[in-house]
Amino acid sequence: MNRTDLAGLIHNGENSGVEFKRDDVRPEHLAKEMAALLNLEGGYILLGVEDDGTVSGLVRGPQEAEGWVMETARTHLRPAAIPFWETLKWDDEKVVGIVSLPADAPDKPYKMKRGSAWMTQVRVGTTSRDATDEEEARLYMQSGRLSYDRRSVPGADFEDLDVRRLVNYFRDFRVQGTPEAEDRAPWERLLVNTEIMVEDRDRIVPSVAGLLLFGRQPNRFLPQAGISAVAYSGAIKDYDARERSTLRGPIVSLFAAGERDSHASPAATTVEPGVIEQAIGFVRRNTEASAWVDDGGQRHERPDYPLEAIRETIVNAVAHRDYTISVMDIELSIYVDRLEVISPGRLPNTVTVPKMKAGYRASRNELVKEILRDYRYIEATGLGIPRKIVQGMRDHNGTEPDLEEHEDRFLVRLWKAADPT
Repeated sequence: MNRTDLAGLIHNGENSGVEFKRDDVRPEHLAKEMAALLNLEGGYILLGVEDDGTVSGLVRGPQEAEGWVMETARTHLRPAAIPFWETLKWDDEKVVGIVSLPADAPDKPYKMKRGSAWMTQVRVGTTSRDATDEEEARLYMQSGRLSYDRRSVPGADFEDLDVRRLVNYFRDFRVQGTPEAEDRAPWERLLVNTEIMVEDRDRIVPSVAGLLLFGRQPNRFLPQAGISAVAYSGAIKDYDARERSTLRGPIVSLFAAGERDSHASPAATTVEPGVIEQAIGFVRRNTEASAWVDDGGQRHERPDYPLEAIRETIVNAVAHRDYTISVMDIELSIYVDRLEVISPGRLPNTVTVPKMKAGYRASRNELVKEILRDYRYIEATGLGIPRKIVQGMRDHNGTEPDLEEHEDRFLVRLWKAADPT
């Protein structure tokens, strides 16, 4: 960093990636800022700069300040970190110490030592604070150290799972034997071995994935499980909607015994629809097929959107949304000219929209994804988005679907073509 860069950082003031600090604060105060920045996207701590941007300079000598910073990062952070340290002369008398923290720190969440406790920190604007349970879980998930869908749901029990769906899954989709429905102990062994249940403090309880997929009432424990669906009469959100529906229940349907499609998705007789099939049904009820007669007098019909693109869009939202965000449903919106599905949360680490369009395979909820693959909802190749959504819409009506990542959500937009003539 040169003096011009430093002056620019100071001029712009503190923000989510820049913190001003004196170097005579207690080590835990410095560790708090380091942990928060490491847990976000890295940044700079400028030592010897006051909160108002006045440069006061290092109190310690440059070498002593460096030793203090490194010792703090080693003993007051968990896991320990090694920041990049440099100093710049501000004027003839003042030196600024610059602590640089990487944007891609791999071992999130970082915690600072407070007394005998270790506290996870997050950065919100110019403020660093203790993380909530949800924020901490999200950091673990981002690091890849703990998949959220494999976590236990302590308040739940075996009775909160739908044994009928479990039998359906193991017998008809995995093609393996199952215990008797009332025989709890062997069921628990089977479900722990497949991570549908997990051991938690000497109890065996459902995992997040287990409840999402097979729970009797998943929303009792996971209020974010489900889809809010609205069909609007026009091209904007409006109170005057054709239909509003809150889709609840387990993700997967209960299918008739012994029936399954050997191709892309379950096409067996549905006994009780899960959230995916409920959403597909909602779209079918609220979209139309355009009809026209060609020059030869032959009648043609084309649905607004191809079924495979609808299914892939909904399945991806259910499989890959950020379930640590507990206050938001997936949103399914149908307008006169388009269909939109909004998933809470950013894309998982390393995933970008161009990579998705190229068929890049990555998952936030690995267990949910694997079980949906058993049901043939998800392709093993990872090419569902480029083939079924992108190319599928091009082939269907010549439109280009929109895939957009925003700060706290991911949106897929399918366009309805103009009426054929």
